[in-house]
Amino acid sequence: MPLARPHHRGRTIAGLGLSAVLVTWAAAPATWAAVPTTPAATAAKAGPPAGLDREALRRGLDAIREAGMYGAYSAVRDAGADWSGAAGVADVRTKRPVRPGMLHRVGSITKTFTAVAILQQVERGRIELDAPVARYLPELIPGERGQKITVRMLLNHTSGIGDYVLGAFPSLQQGSTASLDDNRFRAFSPEELVGFGLEAPSTGEPGQNWSYSNTNYIIAGLLLEKVTGTAAEPYITRHVIRRAGLRDTSFPRTPLIPGAHSRAYESFYGYIDPPRDYSVYDMSWAGTAGAVVSTMDDLNRFYRALLGGRLLGSAQLAQMQTTVPVTDGQGNVLMNYGLGLYAQDLPCGRFWGHDGGVFGMGTFSLSSPDGRRQLSLGINLMKYQRFDENGVLQPHAIDLALGDHMVQALCGPTAPLAKGGRPLTPFPTQQVLVKR
Repeated sequence: MPLARPHHRGRTIAGLGLSAVLVTWAAAPATWAAVPTTPAATAAKAGPPAGLDREALRRGLDAIREAGMYGAYSAVRDAGADWSGAAGVADVRTKRPVRPGMLHRVGSITKTFTAVAILQQVERGRIELDAPVARYLPELIPGERGQKITVRMLLNHTSGIGDYVLGAFPSLQQGSTASLDDNRFRAFSPEELVGFGLEAPSTGEPGQNWSYSNTNYIIAGLLLEKVTGTAAEPYITRHVIRRAGLRDTSFPRTPLIPGAHSRAYESFYGYIDPPRDYSVYDMSWAGTAGAVVSTMDDLNRFYRALLGGRLLGSAQLAQMQTTVPVTDGQGNVLMNYGLGLYAQDLPCGRFWGHDGGVFGMGTFSLSSPDGRRQLSLGINLMKYQRFDENGVLQPHAIDLALGDHMVQALCGPTAPLAKGGRPLTPFPTQQVLVKR
């Protein structure tokens, strides 16, 4: 979603992704030099190694903290073996430590939950993926546009609808973060957010190209409500969250995170100095696009249930894994995006999952296709990078440490790391939205 960044030397720093106000990671391409970007080449690579090197995983978390992250927690799984760890602090004032099982706002990982609920309705024959949105919500998207945009285009971000974040947080267009504080307790309706998105500049004709937009998934929530007759968040809770056996995952009903959690520190590239705590926040602005709270263990359990066929039948899971390529400005393939789910290629093969970010909290979760090898990781300091004198976002040592932990967790301690090279960012939906 196009989201304005702060002004820099009189220039509007535009860009961002999943919540431009959410998270934007390294501006350098996320392509891992040693990783093939075509499915055929990836398939030829060896699969993830068996076993967990617990000491290496611990060192990886410590490296993230030493690079400048306040706190990080990680859950790694290999078949029946599990490891979880944490490093750093949950509160920079009291030095209260982070713990592995803390609740965490997972941002756009919510999109996978919402997409699963929509695809369950496709299985029941209530929704057709290639039907126009106007068939179900005739008044929502005016005119011919509503007839051209299909349900599939919403879920794979090819609708051409802009993001609503600038409308919801208008001060960002003037290089100010004031609206982040002004709207801390503001309740947005889904219809209001969709209105902001429809008023934003189009990112292309329907089906023309991939462009990440939270508006797509707010519309998906309204579509789910229309066909089920039930509010979207309670419906997803009953039919996706509970069906997956998740005990610590929810859409909170208040601005509070409902249990033990870290504070959520937002730097906004140094324009909030020192970083401010946004752990108390009305998340109606994210809704079915990004309001879920979970734990790292629950995220692993969720993707294991999804990829194992417990939430969708094989036909709908195949639809979910039908992807479009996402590239950076140089044509490098950063990921392949499906329906609320993406594939990312690492040195040891292809993994499926999503990433997410909200003010002060970032998350990523990836699983091997069979769900045997998994990693979910959360951090509590966002947009810690800085822009150079040309307005280009510079990679940070934290990016390198995160990428290294990600590869070691999923590929094992013998996997090549990025020492001395470019970091592999574990947050590609955020990365691709940085405009230079």
